[in-house]
Amino acid sequence: MWIVKIGGGDGINAEGIIRDLAGRKEPLILLHGANAARDRLASALGIEKETVTSVSGYSSVFSDERVIDLQMMAYAGLRNKRIVETAQRHGLNAVGLSGLDGRAVQGKRNAGIRVREGGKTLMRRDLSGKPQSVNEGLLRLLLDQGYTPVLCVPIADENGFAINSENDDILTVLAAAFRPERIFQFIEAPGFLEDKNNPASLVPVIAKAELAVREAQVEGRMKRKMLALRNLFDAGTAFVHIADGRAENPVSDALEGKGTLIR
Repeated sequence: MWIVKIGGGDGINAEGIIRDLAGRKEPLILLHGANAARDRLASALGIEKETVTSVSGYSSVFSDERVIDLQMMAYAGLRNKRIVETAQRHGLNAVGLSGLDGRAVQGKRNAGIRVREGGKTLMRRDLSGKPQSVNEGLLRLLLDQGYTPVLCVPIADENGFAINSENDDILTVLAAAFRPERIFQFIEAPGFLEDKNNPASLVPVIAKAELAVREAQVEGRMKRKMLALRNLFDAGTAFVHIADGRAENPVSDALEGKGTLIR
């Protein structure tokens, strides 16, 4: 089977990704973002998003009740259902679920985020957490009946509350449960770049052994993504394609060697 992660930026060609997947025989799980839709909605509602950086250098959105509401509207609502609609038009019998539905993704709320503010180290607690497991029985039931699960945040915490989580971490628990042959991550870039401002600096192949070194070289959200990639391979993944989700045929391009292959 394949697991396909669709980025949440405006430039992502979700229709092209789904059209490219529709004629293939591999069972699929789709996992998607919706950050652009969330930010537009936040702007329309006058809600200001706050980004925090932990003392260890990892950046994330500070998830209060308003952010969870935005996720329910933008991720589990608009974006999820538009992807399901697109899949249905192209012959994929998709079922849209947030991680909260049927506890499709079960997590544990974070004790807090250690941050530096005003020269002091503070612990800030929000509605975010780490995924720990997936409802494998529910997802396999859907897959066995020919459905394509389409997953997004929020996920369920240990008490059934909705919490935010990183899609890269959700991808890791999905991979541990299903052992996919391939994972695809479609982003708004040609692949992994040595210089994020230079599209010509594409790195075509990265070995698993290089990931820790590269994690130390980057900052912010990319640092978190490199850590998540290391965790994917610790979970037994063999191939991860990081490819341009803006292309006309993103999946075919990735299989033909475009983008970055991590193995």
